[in-house]
Amino acid sequence: MAHLGRGATLWASAAFQPLPPMPALDAILFDVDDTLFSTTAFTTLARRNAVHAMVEYGLEATEEQALAELKEVLSEFGSNYDHHFDKLVIRLMGRSKLIDRRAMIVSAGVVAYHDTKFQGLAPFEDVHPLLDGLVATDTRVGVITHGWTGKQTEKLIRLGLIPTPFSPDTVFISDAVGINKPNPKLYQLALTDMGLTDRTRVMYVGDNPDNDIAPPKSLGMKTVWCKRASKVTETQVVPDHAVNNFRELADILRDVYEIPLPTLID
Repeated sequence: MAHLGRGATLWASAAFQPLPPMPALDAILFDVDDTLFSTTAFTTLARRNAVHAMVEYGLEATEEQALAELKEVLSEFGSNYDHHFDKLVIRLMGRSKLIDRRAMIVSAGVVAYHDTKFQGLAPFEDVHPLLDGLVATDTRVGVITHGWTGKQTEKLIRLGLIPTPFSPDTVFISDAVGINKPNPKLYQLALTDMGLTDRTRVMYVGDNPDNDIAPPKSLGMKTVWCKRASKVTETQVVPDHAVNNFRELADILRDVYEIPLPTLID
């Protein structure tokens, strides 16, 4: 047998060293509302500020009466309707009031609502640290969210999440693609568009078990129920993981899925 020499032996030894394990996830996709920020807390504050301004500008009701009536309007017309405050004024003051006065009261509410957006719309404090950590790895990130295109993109921009860490081609909004949650086709469309062929290597993180956990789980994706702002306390849907915040999620991604993330601290 020919002797290969010491250099060849060292090369052969190095060539067959085991490679470090690959992270067990190719991508992590996120819900937006009550997952990346507290939609419930924000809308409660914004509506209260709007009603306060409307009463100051002449709405003939107490703030509590106006809030109760606004809750009915929202229930009847849906949260994505564009004229909640108009309906509120008509219902509380009738249609016989001067149109200019009604317009002024509605405008006061709109301004106060949007001022709250400018000042108070912010992600949970652990969102950017986690996403920045993921961007530094080979794990891709994206969004699958239910809602109107304009409203959802505005939220992502105000939260400082577009164009990074989320890029426009990894954001999937139900209105824009024509498929609503909880239809699993919405999740499948995102997987196909992002070229994610192995569903078992993709994770989805959301707050609603029926809308955010059951559909991707039915496709074989990994699922995480983020419970901190969830309106649901108990569910028959069993996620792969349940967390109270993104610090706990970071620990799971690092310890279970071997994604090299830093430890997130308070």
